[in-house]
Amino acid sequence: MTRSTKVRVDTVEVRLALRCLLHHCPDRWPLELFWDAAKGENDIGRAQGCTAAFNGVVRQLRTAGRYADD
Repeated sequence: MTRSTKVRVDTVEVRLALRCLLHHCPDRWPLELFWDAAKGENDIGRAQGCTAAFNGVVRQLRTAGRYADD
């Protein structure tokens, strides 16, 4: 997510990470939103999209009981 402010982050590594999270997220939309935002050409739009999608992923993981705040 941090790199998305400067460069596109639609890499193989990010795709694999999103695929691994797929089984832990009840809803698929934040993962798809992150991938779509990762491909963006505009730095600001890409960063905002990745941040919003990341927050959605974290919320899905918390809902599923797969992520706990320390």
